[in-house]
Amino acid sequence: MALKAPIAKKVPKELSIHDDVRVDNYYWLNNREDQEVIDYLEAENSFYAENTAHTKDFQEVLFHEMKARIKEDDSSVPYKLNGYYYITRFEIGKEYPIHARKKENLDNVEEVLFNCNDLAEKHDYFNLRGISISPDNTKVAFGTDTVSRRQYVIQVKDLVTGEVFVDKIENTTGSAVWAADNKTFFYTKKDPVTLRSDKIYKHRLGTSSDEDELVFHEQDDTFNTFVYKTKSRKYIIIGSSSTLTSEYQILPADKPDDDFKIFSPRTRGLEYSIYHYNESFYVLTNKDEATNFKLMMVDEQDTSHSNWKEFIPHREEVLLEGIDIFKDYYVLSERELGLNKLKIVRWDQTNSYYLPFESETYVAGGTTNVDFDTETLRYFYNAMSSPYAVIDFNMRTKEKQILKEQEVLGGQFDKGNYESKRIWAVAKDGVEIPVSLVYHKETKLDGTSPLLQYAYGSYGATIDPYFSTVRLSLLDRGFVYAIAHIRGGEYLGRPWYDDGKLLTKKNTFTDFIDVSKHLISEKFTSPEHLYAMGGSAGGLLMGAVINIAPELYNGVIAAVPFVDVVTTMLDDSIPLTTGEYDEWGNPNDKVYYDYMKSYSPYDNIEANNYPNMLVTSGLHDSQVQYWEPAKWVAKLRAYKKDNNQLFLDTNMEAGHGGASGRFEALKETAKEYAFILDLEGKIS
Repeated sequence: MALKAPIAKKVPKELSIHDDVRVDNYYWLNNREDQEVIDYLEAENSFYAENTAHTKDFQEVLFHEMKARIKEDDSSVPYKLNGYYYITRFEIGKEYPIHARKKENLDNVEEVLFNCNDLAEKHDYFNLRGISISPDNTKVAFGTDTVSRRQYVIQVKDLVTGEVFVDKIENTTGSAVWAADNKTFFYTKKDPVTLRSDKIYKHRLGTSSDEDELVFHEQDDTFNTFVYKTKSRKYIIIGSSSTLTSEYQILPADKPDDDFKIFSPRTRGLEYSIYHYNESFYVLTNKDEATNFKLMMVDEQDTSHSNWKEFIPHREEVLLEGIDIFKDYYVLSERELGLNKLKIVRWDQTNSYYLPFESETYVAGGTTNVDFDTETLRYFYNAMSSPYAVIDFNMRTKEKQILKEQEVLGGQFDKGNYESKRIWAVAKDGVEIPVSLVYHKETKLDGTSPLLQYAYGSYGATIDPYFSTVRLSLLDRGFVYAIAHIRGGEYLGRPWYDDGKLLTKKNTFTDFIDVSKHLISEKFTSPEHLYAMGGSAGGLLMGAVINIAPELYNGVIAAVPFVDVVTTMLDDSIPLTTGEYDEWGNPNDKVYYDYMKSYSPYDNIEANNYPNMLVTSGLHDSQVQYWEPAKWVAKLRAYKKDNNQLFLDTNMEAGHGGASGRFEALKETAKEYAFILDLEGKIS
């Protein structure tokens, strides 16, 4: 007998603010310690498993197909730092990376720093991050997370003896920054409840973490704090940032017991980041209404913003995203009309030029450039139809060497078989929205082909038109894939972001819908074959879109979706909430409350026909708590009038990022692709 869809019990809870009362019937799901909650999630998982059992074999086909394209014994392009070449590599059949190094020459014997396959053996989830080598190359600090809550334990390994020191520091971001003395490092701790990164500590090797000195406490709960070292290695930097404001403190790396000095006091709305070169700092900032940012410079001895001098002026049409500093050159990362540009300039101003890129759908940028005294810029390049390549470019001779191009195994891939391009859709307010497309050249563009439309559209995060081997499983089955570069991202510069947040957030949703309508009108697809996908804040996008225009989509995948916006943003005990007021607004202010409530997916579910839907979540998610998608699905079940599929699949071992192994993650993608391919009748 087929399982019936789980029906969550209703326990009305009144939530009142601003003389407005919302009734939440599923608030009780907010308790991962409650066995009844676990039972409900497992019932949803069983319902999903039974109703998709006919796709199980096909999921395996997809998984092995995706896996077969990956070079299992792959390795990164080595980079040199302080006398050693560092390499990350994988072995055949293994889920996790091996981190290694070779002294001075790549022909020398390999020294394994960490074999993550061994470290992960006893854990359902494992992630290692923050590898930090001491200046004398004899020790390495590292962070591990075995729960998927992004709460890392920092430890230190002796690279001479191979022993791990007794030092163990819990509830950190995982990263550590060494002082020049090789025995002191700085790290960031998280608030145990909100998981906000709020404290910087100093640790001396061989001592208990209980003895660590608190060197900075970020008291403002809308800010996070972090610590790093300049590329020049001269300074250790503490940064504090919110959505709209930043502040830095500096300390000479050879004076770890001195006090940090404020670089320039925080001023609301003033954003800046700092880069050190010789006796100066270079400051990337929006100072004086430089919306798309400009570059300024200041003497390292007196760094307050009143002393900053313009180095590269603000340009209305060019977003200045960053600078990479070398001994004789600096490289500017820019974005113009959505396209990445790399400008190379000699410090003596005798020469400057742009690297030439020709495609309209490419992604390019600097990669691991840790060596200061070099003429070589290392950058990456890829496009939706062209695999990821790592390239070394001699900035003096202009000679380039492709060090590695991503191999697509399996014998099926030929980039000449795929077409990628950029089109523009017109939004309801007349603004043109760029859309990047890729499809197999044999795919019909007559309205009959299926299309998966993806977007994010929050935090100024730009989803670039990148290459994906996994995506080929859709393209080779006749799908068109579209990335909608909607407002809320920074694809067309900082104003593009500003016009898709706070009280203009709805532009993000209507942009996505207007792109869908354009794709339909231009015969790339039809409502019967159009699918939408987004995750996290992109899951919010999915929830808003199906409330506004459900008739446009045959199916929707919402991964770890942020859908209960009002309740979450009113709960300052939830990780990330207070730091996001400048993104979404603070609903304690009635203006923002009313606007947020008007689009919050959970609050705007109606008795309506909704598309087929697959919703995914992670029980240990620290970023979007599992109860948001769980409540959303429960309420959708109670309201929806159609007989379309609605599934909730909760990973009971993972968090926001899903499974930790490189192949286990493919199984989750196979589930998602099988869902929409089944709706298209393409699982045979």
